[in-house]
Amino acid sequence: MTRSDAGMRTGNSPSRRTVLGAGTMLAAAASTGGAVAQDSAGPDLLGQIKSARRLLFKGGIVLTMDRQTGDFADADILVENGTIREVRPEIDTTDAVVIDAKGRILLPGFVDTHSHSYQGLLRGTLPNGVVLPDYDRDIQKNITQHYTAQDAYNGVLITALGMLDLGTTTMIDISQVAHTREHVDANLQALRDSGMRSLFALARGIGPQAQYPQVMKELLPSYFSSSDQLITPALATSTDAETFKSARELGVRSVLHTRLNSEPLLALSRAGLLREGDVFIHCTHLNEQAWRVIKDTGGRTSHSPSVEMAMGHGYPAIQDAINAGVRPSLSCDHCATVGQDMFGMMRTTFNLQRLAVQQRQRGGDTNAPSLLTCREVLEFATREGARCAGLDHKVGTLTPGKEADLLMLRADDLNIWPLNNAVSTVVNLMNPGHIDAVFVRGKPRKWGGRLVDVDAPKIRSEVARSRDNVLQKADFKIDLMA
Repeated sequence: MTRSDAGMRTGNSPSRRTVLGAGTMLAAAASTGGAVAQDSAGPDLLGQIKSARRLLFKGGIVLTMDRQTGDFADADILVENGTIREVRPEIDTTDAVVIDAKGRILLPGFVDTHSHSYQGLLRGTLPNGVVLPDYDRDIQKNITQHYTAQDAYNGVLITALGMLDLGTTTMIDISQVAHTREHVDANLQALRDSGMRSLFALARGIGPQAQYPQVMKELLPSYFSSSDQLITPALATSTDAETFKSARELGVRSVLHTRLNSEPLLALSRAGLLREGDVFIHCTHLNEQAWRVIKDTGGRTSHSPSVEMAMGHGYPAIQDAINAGVRPSLSCDHCATVGQDMFGMMRTTFNLQRLAVQQRQRGGDTNAPSLLTCREVLEFATREGARCAGLDHKVGTLTPGKEADLLMLRADDLNIWPLNNAVSTVVNLMNPGHIDAVFVRGKPRKWGGRLVDVDAPKIRSEVARSRDNVLQKADFKIDLMA
């Protein structure tokens, strides 16, 4: 098979010929030992990549998640100054640093649309917790109030670095730790220092020095004067109309949790306060009228199926969103009880929806919804996540003109070989251990399976110190072996 044959566009349904072509090429690369140029070039190539103006990813299996651009069993991606310029087979250039992508699946970075990132200090502290009373009592009403600005910085930073390590290049951060202006600055600085892309949704703090939401007026010119940056602003609101009025006056998106009662959401609609792009989280108990409001006003929804099932938020509303004509996005929520990797969230979503549909079919329901496909779930984790964050004009697909937030996943590991379907392999077979490289706006954040320019021992020490600080002040005991 020629390279041009193997690299033909496939749209949403890769043909058998295309899949077999990809497997054949991977096998050939593995047999010649030439599949992993970055492993042999090591730090010298990484240094070139970090300083390069143009990068050429050569010979990868490309899942663009763009239906017009299509997918390729063998193609190249040319990146210039952080922007994708071309996606096609056989790109010729003499002035780009070449990255050998044989044996790799290239796809957009994952987008997590709801993270309380400051809680990175609290990973695994509620191993068996539920939202009421455990999470509300121990984290929201106790531990959170003891954070210093440095603790906020360390919590957000370890979450952001962890997400990059897990292949998430963009997140919506709702860190409810804006106790002082110093806390807010620390939160934003941690996002900057991490190198990931984020929508920063200013949330309430605790105590007399909290300046929600008025501090956002100061943040907009000082932190968000340019649209050409990795952090963009939003306001974490509640169903209180005054918070929505603040978001409208500030000209930013509203991001809110809505779960148990549809009437406050309907009241916001009647008051004319909802806008296209507002983000609604969980949505686990909304009625059809509330869903119609979200759809008609151009709202976006974020779903956390792992947390929602484990901690008692309610049955994940993935199917409710689809029924309403709203394409869902996926999120971790927090890490005190569950993991934050998108592979796990995609698999949970895929399996749960299909279980529910097939149970209905077995019960004789002739109007059961269609089964979700692997491609749809991957869209939730990439394209729809970017759309939810209002960043789909920049990221979410590997489309020429968009910024180069992309992943390189090892497709020739023995634990997933042979490769027979690239999309299914990503959604149902892979895990974070298959992430070889992560790029944000064309800059390597992970390379050869390791984060780039991260002083791990120092960060571990700082995070442990902050963890000990907040838990001691909160008189919260952890048991390593519980």
